Amino acid sequence: MNGKLPKTVTKMVEELRARQQPDGTWSFCFENSLMTDAFMIILIRSLGLKEDHLVTHLVQRLLNMQTEAGTWKVFEDEVEGNLSSTIEAYFALKFSGLLDERDIRLKKAERFILDKGGLGKAHTLTKLMLAIHGQVEWRYLMPVPIEVLLIPERFPISFWDFSSYARGHMVPFLLLRDGRYQLKTSRTPNIRHLFLPERETNEDENRLYLLEGLKEGVKALAGLPESLRLQARQFAHDYMLKRIESDGTYLSYFSTTFFMIYALKSAGYKENSGVMAGAFKGLKAMICQTTNGPHVQNSPSLIWDTALISDALQESGISFDDEAIARAVDYLVKHQHYKFGDWAMEVRSVPPGGWGFSESNSIHPDVDDTTAALRAITYSASEHPSIRQAWDRGIQWVLEMQNRDGGWPAFEKNKTKGILASFPLDGSESAAIDPSTADLTGRTIEFLGGRAGLTKDHPKIKRGIKWLKLSQEENGSWPGRWGIHYIYGTWAAVTGMRAAGVPSTDHSVEKAKRWLEGIQREDGGWGESCYSDQKNTYVPLPFSTPSQTAWALDALISISGQPTEAIERGMERLLTLINDRRPSKADVYPTGAALSGKFYIHYHSYKWIWPLKALSHYVNKYH
Repeated sequence: MNGKLPKTVTKMVEELRARQQPDGTWSFCFENSLMTDAFMIILIRSLGLKEDHLVTHLVQRLLNMQTEAGTWKVFEDEVEGNLSSTIEAYFALKFSGLLDERDIRLKKAERFILDKGGLGKAHTLTKLMLAIHGQVEWRYLMPVPIEVLLIPERFPISFWDFSSYARGHMVPFLLLRDGRYQLKTSRTPNIRHLFLPERETNEDENRLYLLEGLKEGVKALAGLPESLRLQARQFAHDYMLKRIESDGTYLSYFSTTFFMIYALKSAGYKENSGVMAGAFKGLKAMICQTTNGPHVQNSPSLIWDTALISDALQESGISFDDEAIARAVDYLVKHQHYKFGDWAMEVRSVPPGGWGFSESNSIHPDVDDTTAALRAITYSASEHPSIRQAWDRGIQWVLEMQNRDGGWPAFEKNKTKGILASFPLDGSESAAIDPSTADLTGRTIEFLGGRAGLTKDHPKIKRGIKWLKLSQEENGSWPGRWGIHYIYGTWAAVTGMRAAGVPSTDHSVEKAKRWLEGIQREDGGWGESCYSDQKNTYVPLPFSTPSQTAWALDALISISGQPTEAIERGMERLLTLINDRRPSKADVYPTGAALSGKFYIHYHSYKWIWPLKALSHYVNKYH
């Protein structure tokens, strides 16, 4: 291994240098579930846009990804197929007009949809798309009056209690539902026969309580019903337009922009208006190329990848004043946020200082991207006053984003009202609120301890470590939120505590070490299924993945003063995974997470970033 390790590091560094763009960035595909590809076809056809070439290629991509059984999956080991993805692909293929109605691939998909309960069993996002196109009745979706947008913050439950991600989606949803908007043309396929009658089910008590609370808030509003409704509709309209970014998208997401386009159309906007044309242009700019053809990213990861790669290169030994790092740092500093976003409602005394995930994002920063960017510019900040100013602003912003409970959220502080997880939208338990999570808290502490010099005795770090220890699972693991899943959360928590000075003999650290060693595969690596975040229990993969193996190794390296047998076996497996150029499932398995059971991410950059960091930490600590 000793001879292979430095050669592998050198090779990875050279490959990354060769891939850097002239502006200092690294551009990799953020490959998410096929929803965005299907929705793009549907958007083009429903608006009558002249994009036949793009539709043809997107259709081919969908067909390339269909299973022999006629289904579509969101991860490789998903049993049979994913109902929502299959509905989305099926509807998009029919809408494209490029397949014969009798095509066996459509027939197979239709049989699967019926066998799994039909359109009514799909994810809420899927049903919302179908409702827009007249395939599902609006009465089945989100029984929430649009007037909830006007409930003041002082009420027990208001619109502003939801996470920024949830609010961004709720606004166009409520506007569309309020008008029962439908867009049906001569090209719109009819798949209403796939909506099967639902059996009566007992409504969730928490959901009933939440809806009752929202209705009470609406009742307390002063004004005539119709006047309030018009005010709410105007609020929704203004909310979206104020959050349109320079690339024309709404909050830099495909999903929010897709639904905004229909919401604006329902309000009378024409397809060729400046806002609508700009939004579609922004969505087209999100397309990246994959082996299966063009893919529409939900949000390009340019800031994230550039920050992480420049940091990984510096960990491997590249100096901060190297031209490649200098260009990356210059780019990152230029994209630090200077505008106040919704986050400022809870952090009123702190100036903007965060970073977002994508280049166009200027008002929706998040803690993870901010600490990633700060890592990348740390060493440069020690020599350059202007960079130091950016670093100081970023540090201040991150420290003030800590939740009341001691952990860190993703986007906004203290959006933690558990009752909102019962909002009638699938995935609300993770998307409606923005709670402290092990991965965000661990990675934040790792940065503050490892780069900013704060120790476990600092009040904010002490509270963060306390939150981590209280949230540890009985078996020693932590669940992640933005990665899969227990390996990701455990890696972040362990490396964070260790960077802040928590000793390797600490009970929580020892438990995590035993758990990680206990799930190591026979081949020496680690692999965890996307099922883990759905079943809330660790589900192994039948193969090891580069990123999960690197996360587990990095955690163990941070704990152990000398290489252990588990670390040595893991390193051998990681080197094999990196150097084996044959295509494999391990290379493309999604290890990033967004919406449980619906939206997973294969970061094309991850096979470089995390292995390079783990290899570098091994070399730096043991050689």
